Amino acid sequence: MEIITEYGTILMVMAIVFGLYMTWGIGANDVANAMGTSVGSGAITVKQAIIIAAIFEFAGAFIAGGHVTATIRKGIIDPTSIVNNPEILVFGMLASLLAAGIWLMVASNRGWPVSTTHSIVGAIVGFTVAGIGMDAVQWGKIGQIVASWVVSPVLGGTIAFVLMMSIRGLILNTENPFVSAKRWGPIYVFLVGFIISLVTLFKGLTHLDIDLSVGMSFVVATLFGVLLAVIGWFMINRVQVDTSADREFHFASVEKVFTPMMVFTACAMAFAHGSNDVANGIGPLAAVVSIIQSGGEVAQKASLPNWILVLGGVGIVIGLATMGYRVMKTIGTRITELTPTRGFCATLAAAATVVLASRTGMPVSTTHIAVGAVIGVGLARGVGAIDLRVIGGIVLSWLITLPVGAVLSAIFFFTLKGMFT
Repeated sequence: MEIITEYGTILMVMAIVFGLYMTWGIGANDVANAMGTSVGSGAITVKQAIIIAAIFEFAGAFIAGGHVTATIRKGIIDPTSIVNNPEILVFGMLASLLAAGIWLMVASNRGWPVSTTHSIVGAIVGFTVAGIGMDAVQWGKIGQIVASWVVSPVLGGTIAFVLMMSIRGLILNTENPFVSAKRWGPIYVFLVGFIISLVTLFKGLTHLDIDLSVGMSFVVATLFGVLLAVIGWFMINRVQVDTSADREFHFASVEKVFTPMMVFTACAMAFAHGSNDVANGIGPLAAVVSIIQSGGEVAQKASLPNWILVLGGVGIVIGLATMGYRVMKTIGTRITELTPTRGFCATLAAAATVVLASRTGMPVSTTHIAVGAVIGVGLARGVGAIDLRVIGGIVLSWLITLPVGAVLSAIFFFTLKGMFT
């Protein structure tokens, strides 16, 4: 308790700096989940992606990022044994933020799309084992994360593969692909509206006081899907055949039909991402602020003042603007060649997988889903269409995220403990 009283201001400043650094890492690495396919397919430029993400990620973080968060994310440790030593938790959260932030910086610099959730979970496990003991870790939760390494990409990839094959059968392989695209386009627009509505209702608005039942959510999503399909029908009918572009690429005019859908899905995914994953950075920060302001009380929940939400949103936007292009390049161009139809299938598959996981409680990672979905659309053209060497590097980065975060966090924990005690 004395340490909290004596060094409270210094610890608070460190928490703000480390929290901003961690959210910067989220923006640099994780936002590519929503934007990588749009940029890689040529639907939008990197500059446009940054503007879209800046608006919708910040809006998601600030409007629907929640006003209360669990002090220890994902329930992975049992804090009861350190109730009388709150400084242990403060040191641990500071160490975790710094460790996860550094790992995200390294991964982003190399273009590796890693899970920000796994980064912070690994870091928290590291300080827990080092500072409290092995028994304080809920190892069952860690087992769920390991399972998600397989479940997430397989599920996202399978749905993307099915979507891609449907577009190929219904549109690309028909006698007149452009006419077929206009005929089936509104159906795919309906799917966009339906799935994205469910993502927003199930994930993006869970922190707001909007409590819809599952049935009501499906009704709202259906109505929004129909509305969007009608708007899409008008927009699609305005698209004209571009004969000069078709001479260079046979399906150029067909691809133009799918471009507006990509932009819409990117906006909605950015909003949902901002509302959910910002907590990976500001949750530990809120825990430290709560302990210091209460004079050392370790609570299960901590409030999220507006300034913390703003800090999280700002950090994400700066991270995306400064280094986000590296991971976007990996997802959008290095795994396989994307076009608007392929990017559309990957993004819609990722959104559908998030909905499925959120309603069934499956342990999934949005990063792994996005990568799996891109691999899925690549596999629709055969194994030769995907770069196995790039995929190997990505999988390796997933495997080492947890242990690297844990080791770094343990080192920083002992360093902080030595500095203040």
